Amino acid sequence: MSDFLTHRSERLAHGLMIALALLLAPASAGAANVEDLMQLLKQRDCRACRLQDADLVHADLREANLRDAQLQRANLSQAKLDGAQLQGADLSFTSLQGASLRGADLRGAKLRGTDLRQSDLSGALLDPSGMEQVHWQGAQGVEPGGLTYPQLHNAGVDAATTGRHPEAERLFSEAIRLQPEASVSWVARGLSRAEQGNKLMAARDLAYAATLYEQEGDPEEARQLREVSEQLLQKASPPKGGNGQGGVILTGAAGLIQGLAPLAIKFLAPLAF
Repeated sequence: MSDFLTHRSERLAHGLMIALALLLAPASAGAANVEDLMQLLKQRDCRACRLQDADLVHADLREANLRDAQLQRANLSQAKLDGAQLQGADLSFTSLQGASLRGADLRGAKLRGTDLRQSDLSGALLDPSGMEQVHWQGAQGVEPGGLTYPQLHNAGVDAATTGRHPEAERLFSEAIRLQPEASVSWVARGLSRAEQGNKLMAARDLAYAATLYEQEGDPEEARQLREVSEQLLQKASPPKGGNGQGGVILTGAAGLIQGLAPLAIKFLAPLAF
């Protein structure tokens, strides 16, 4: 009897989801869009579907075939897309925040400005450059070793500008591991360490960055970095929790602002959801 009730509840929930999706379907999308939406929710097979702006929050689309689907700006937050086929799908500015994409195939998908924050990408298949233009903070299954230098540096910028300095330090360290001659990342890591009150390590980073800037033919930047490095070494021990020294550095040496500058174009348009 309990199995019968469970099955009945699942069918009822699925029916309500279809009805709700139809009610929320954009009026401008036309009949074809509504038909595609119905096909997807009923069959989980809708290749090249026209689903722009569709509201599919919490949708159960496990193993769904969405190859080449048009999903621009769709809301798939918290959706279940484990094992979904999303090859070639257009997910530009789509919200997949908190979605489960375990084992999903995203090769060839357009991920321009896509929101993948707090999503689960464990085992997902992605192009080598697939994460360059997405929001992926807090996503699971994203290994730093699989990201490029610009991706790591830019992620560090995101973390630093929102006050997550330990995470920023880790990401800048990974970026430096891939590109040890990148002076901008040494500065950025130094600033992140200074914000945490780790003056000794911050001073070392900035001093090494000064050497790199000197080699690059920028003696003025090198001079400023060395001055700040020496000031950090002379300061007294900061209180617990850091003392915001990184902010002081940025104020005292205007040239150092490039230490927290993105290296690549980041399509960070305001998120819709």
